[in-house]
Amino acid sequence: MNSKKSPSSFSPLAAAVFTLFPLLWGFLSSRASGDILSVYASLHQPPLSPPGAVFPVVWTLLYLLMGFGFYLVIREGIKKGADLRPASASYLFQLLLNLLWPIVFFRLGLRFGGTVLAVLLAAAVLQMIREFGSISQRAALLQLPYLLWCLFASYLSAGTAVLNLGWI
Repeated sequence: MNSKKSPSSFSPLAAAVFTLFPLLWGFLSSRASGDILSVYASLHQPPLSPPGAVFPVVWTLLYLLMGFGFYLVIREGIKKGADLRPASASYLFQLLLNLLWPIVFFRLGLRFGGTVLAVLLAAAVLQMIREFGSISQRAALLQLPYLLWCLFASYLSAGTAVLNLGWI
């Protein structure tokens, strides 16, 4: 009897690695972005802006969902013999935008540039959901909170950009 697992069976170690990678990515992004919470607190905020303490909690959950979703895509894709390149490319592209947004918005103080990136990030997440869905519906569904948060972040970015022009 062969005791080897098939590449499509659940692997706790692989699931942990895929799930923890975006957490590490987010940590690096926050370090590269400077003191985000202090900058956030110093800005005029639009209605519905949550307290700064909400962001690390939400992003941690979103990064966990993102990573586990990608793990499911890889696992299911191998099982189905699917082309993993489009899903992988969309995943990596949105991670890049995810890294750039806080750097542009908070560290560089380019509020409108950050808003453009936030909108692009939401579009990239939508594309990632489409790509994930072609391989794993569960993985795609796990990304819906991320899409909703990115849409909300786009609103917050735009509102903050307008409210902090100096002449409003």
